[in-house]
Amino acid sequence: MSETRFDPSVADGRWQRAWAEAGSFRADSQSPKPKAYILEMFPYPSGRIHMGHVRNYTMGDVLARYLKMRGAEVLHPMGWDAFGMPAENAAMEKGVHPGDWTRANIAQMKAQLQRLGFALDWSREFATCDPEYYGHEQALFLDLYEAGLVYRKESTVNWDPVDMTVLANEQVIDGKGWRSGAEVEKRKLSQWFLKITDFAEELLQGLESLENWPEKVRLMQENWIGKSQGLEFSFDLSDGATLPVYTTRPDTIFGASFVAIAADHPIAQRLGEGDPKIAAFIAECQKGATTAAALETAEKLGYRTALTARHPFTGAPLPVFIANFVLMEYGTGAVMGVPGHDQRDFEFASKYGLPILRVVARDPSEADAPFAREAEAGDGVIVNSDFLDGMSVAAAKQAVIARAEAEGWGRGTTVWRLRDWGVSRQRYWGTPIPFIHCEACGVVPVPRDQLPVTLPEDVTFDIPGNPLERHPTWKHVACPQCGKPALRETDTLDTFVDSSWYFLRFASQPADKPFDPEEVAKWLPVKHYIGGIEHAILHLLYARFWTRALARIGKLNLTEPFAALFTQGMVTHETYSRIDAARGVPVFYGPEEVSRTAEGATLIADGAPVEIGRVIKMSKSKKNVVDPDAIIARHGADAVRWFMLSDSPPERDLPWSDAGIEGCARFVQRLWRLFKAHDPAATGEDQALARKAHQTIAAVAGDIEALAFNKAVARIYELAGAIEKAAPSASRSEAIRTLAQLIAPMMPHLAEEAWAAMGNTGLVAESAWPEADPALLVEDEVTIAVQHMGKLRDTVTAPKGADRATLEALALAAPNLQRSLAGAPVRKVIVVPDRLVNIVT
Repeated sequence: MSETRFDPSVADGRWQRAWAEAGSFRADSQSPKPKAYILEMFPYPSGRIHMGHVRNYTMGDVLARYLKMRGAEVLHPMGWDAFGMPAENAAMEKGVHPGDWTRANIAQMKAQLQRLGFALDWSREFATCDPEYYGHEQALFLDLYEAGLVYRKESTVNWDPVDMTVLANEQVIDGKGWRSGAEVEKRKLSQWFLKITDFAEELLQGLESLENWPEKVRLMQENWIGKSQGLEFSFDLSDGATLPVYTTRPDTIFGASFVAIAADHPIAQRLGEGDPKIAAFIAECQKGATTAAALETAEKLGYRTALTARHPFTGAPLPVFIANFVLMEYGTGAVMGVPGHDQRDFEFASKYGLPILRVVARDPSEADAPFAREAEAGDGVIVNSDFLDGMSVAAAKQAVIARAEAEGWGRGTTVWRLRDWGVSRQRYWGTPIPFIHCEACGVVPVPRDQLPVTLPEDVTFDIPGNPLERHPTWKHVACPQCGKPALRETDTLDTFVDSSWYFLRFASQPADKPFDPEEVAKWLPVKHYIGGIEHAILHLLYARFWTRALARIGKLNLTEPFAALFTQGMVTHETYSRIDAARGVPVFYGPEEVSRTAEGATLIADGAPVEIGRVIKMSKSKKNVVDPDAIIARHGADAVRWFMLSDSPPERDLPWSDAGIEGCARFVQRLWRLFKAHDPAATGEDQALARKAHQTIAAVAGDIEALAFNKAVARIYELAGAIEKAAPSASRSEAIRTLAQLIAPMMPHLAEEAWAAMGNTGLVAESAWPEADPALLVEDEVTIAVQHMGKLRDTVTAPKGADRATLEALALAAPNLQRSLAGAPVRKVIVVPDRLVNIVT
């Protein structure tokens, strides 16, 4: 090893080419080795990878490389979640085609990932915008349609009248379209849905088997599915009609003081036909949000109708309101308002001067206690409720349901918060939904031999709305049943559909079908799935549903796709900003624009101070991002990888630190100096160092398997320190060789360079993980604390299990203890075997 320094600018590329030429990371499904499928949530090709990507993929890469060294056949693929709105936004803003923008970003991000040396099977790479991929998705969609799991119905959506498109709820800001600023309207559109509700019970019960998922993710999914038991009954209305409602809190029925119905409830619509004021209120409601979550924070508005509803127990007339916080899509589109014990109802009743009755109290003596400024939704004892008084909440629920069923005016029932998955999107850059609309035949599936239905390339985005709607030829087609002129479906699929089965396609890629179930069975379930907590609900739930749906129709022998889930923390950085005096808003600056010292930060361009903000998730909008390419060019891939694994536990956020990455780069060079000291001709034994090396082998393996990467890093630091202190010996040279293998999953380029320089044949990436000698894992020496009057004065090393006399003699001979005794006579010696000796004077 003649080089004085490790040069990553040379070594990184050399070993990346060597792995590619050797096909080191190509997964072989025919291999007799045990299979291990490692997968990180695949990225959206936004243009450049960020440090969050680097951390995510480094963790998966360590697992993939380690398991390969442990003798597994590893599948570690990469692809691109390539459809979606950002590409269309770029088309509108920059005048580029979404496909060109996407593919250019893929090329750039792929090159960045390759510079980090990830052990990926690039032979399985695909993008979801490839017709070869989405054509198979269309075939699966038709399979689910034929099985009755896909249907079409009218649904209320957010409609931007300027951009002429449907908006997701998060794209509606203060009632206006996020891009156009236009007042958003509620519209009824025919939408395609997947019957995820058919799987609600299965998806809920299946969570119990996911022992290697974070508890918080399982709880989030459980709440999203939202199983609840309650009472379904009908109010008798003053005009002779009935109004079905559902409540999860039948125990509070005596606290009801109003009834509210959705603006698009049939009763509201009927009332609006004869009353312009009601019609105007309904129209106003159409401008609001369309989900329960969005309505939680919106102002509660109501219109009191002339109708009243008869209370089933007291017979009292309750006013009936049309209210903006009730959704027709949830339950029956009508609610029983109990303001004392529901915050939403409390706000509404306060606004409209309705009674707020207490029917649950912490203690019967508090039956008449006034409410503060909010509802009390907690547990307690029932009060002011006739025959229910004194019961617990649970007992009262059952009592009301029993009375309703006995008297024939209601029944106990189970409902779910989960709603069927609306997959229609009125945009171009997505998977075309494979159906044709014929005036004579209705909605007709596209014949299988006409798949894929590909997107036309000749589209423009100079006019708002979906380009597929106005394309001169694409949507015009003959009906496959009657041959008459018909129209293609111009909606495309929600991109969550694309990511609901991509892991199956990575495992098996036949040309003539989406996947081969026998091939899939070799690899799935995924052994480790790694990604951000932001996907805890929708993506993971949809992937679980899609897997179960395909199993139900006989396409798979699998119910849960991901055996273990790990949600990594974010990479964070402080922000730098300065208030723009003219506009009164902060202007943010990137780390590369700022000179940072212990005293503060200044802008390089003008030398004036900038404000140092909080440490938050790296974000392009706040410009607190660090470009991985610049760091790799400066310090090499291994220093970046090492930083991502060190310090913070992987599930916690990792604050970016220039000092931290520089420290990692120094450690790379420190290891290189150690590897240069490898001497295969050295002789002699160092039992203590051999024991340390073998203990580190076992400990690092356990840490990696537990995804405790920061602990593995700490152990490697310890071993490196022990090797540095040790005298030359055969044990030291063997420990250095072992160290090269231990760092191979984490710092693979440095490990390969050292492995080759030591004269080893082959690639360290393809070598076997070192075996720990069980005999050397057992400590035969222990460190004994030496105390004087209970205060630590020294430590000594003793044979494990040494007798009292030996320990006493060693302790009394310790130099620091002798100085502490200062000649005082010893009155007593307390010995705790293998732990401490306390001298009392």
